[in-house]
Amino acid sequence: MRKIIAIVLLAVIVMGISLAVREIPFGKTDTKVGEYYLNEGKEETGAANIVTSVVVNYRGFDTLGEIAVLFTAAIGLGAVFGSRKKKKDAEEVEKSSLIVYTGCRFLFPVILLVGAYIFIHGHLTPGGGFQGGAVVASAFLLMYLTCRGKRIRDKSNKVVESLGGLIFVGIGLVGLIIGKGFLFNFLPKGEFLTLFSGGIIPIIYIAIGFKVGAELTGVLDNIIEESK
Repeated sequence: MRKIIAIVLLAVIVMGISLAVREIPFGKTDTKVGEYYLNEGKEETGAANIVTSVVVNYRGFDTLGEIAVLFTAAIGLGAVFGSRKKKKDAEEVEKSSLIVYTGCRFLFPVILLVGAYIFIHGHLTPGGGFQGGAVVASAFLLMYLTCRGKRIRDKSNKVVESLGGLIFVGIGLVGLIIGKGFLFNFLPKGEFLTLFSGGIIPIIYIAIGFKVGAELTGVLDNIIEESK
């Protein structure tokens, strides 16, 4: 019975993909979509980084789907490792040398600051929530590899992750309530090329940065814990 259901679901998915592919204008240059984004994106969104306008505003549903995929992967990995018995925290860990430990403590806040800068300025410069979140997670990877014995607080990490997702979805729903559409840019655009510009885009990127950083850090924490 399970095999039959799986075959039916697979057939439905293949049919849906084939129908969607038929609608894609491969090879055609008269769609004007890219040209519209380049010409109208800055004025409509207030963001200097046109990629940001596309990812977070025009194609916000895609970004929401990407976050959902990352969230599902993190949950799946946590479920796999969580089903196994964790080793005791009291287990002795070989300490790093003084130079390595000092370097870790110095670089950790610097990397966090760089990651925060990337997703806060995502609407002005190349980068954004995903890139900044990955940089933030790399700071915790450094901590795991060099500041041995230190770990994140699992509850705090989950709170940050949840808040990031709730803010993203909440802003999108406000756009629906206003009646314009999901992730409608309802805030003032501000002065172009300034930090406080782009309407909802900087807020969304900050939320994505925290969520991606927390999710990737959680994945690293599970992997490091399992490898002990």
